[in-house]
Amino acid sequence: MNKKEARLRRARKTRARIAEQKVARLTVFRSNCHIYAQIISDCGSRVLAAASTVEASVKGDVSNGGNVGAAAVVGKLIAERAVAAGIQSVAFDRAGYQYHGRVKALAEAAREHGLKF
Repeated sequence: MNKKEARLRRARKTRARIAEQKVARLTVFRSNCHIYAQIISDCGSRVLAAASTVEASVKGDVSNGGNVGAAAVVGKLIAERAVAAGIQSVAFDRAGYQYHGRVKALAEAAREHGLKF
């Protein structure tokens, strides 16, 4: 089992636990250069809100999309879009990544700007 398979195995367990809660989930994907966040409906079929460092509005705010500062900007943006869509509470799906660094910065910024999880 390589690193990617181990991460995906951890992610499957987390997603199974979140599916039992019947609540929208905030999922994170990080690459070396960018970070992406989506809020997915509780049935798992629709993306309700999304934000990433690839967007033109975010690229103007950050110089490097793969650092903690950029993750905080994406966290703020996803929280604002979720609140605008009427979503107050979500479950955090870290997709098998450790809760530190960019993933932690995104989560804390989303909490500070109105999301509850």
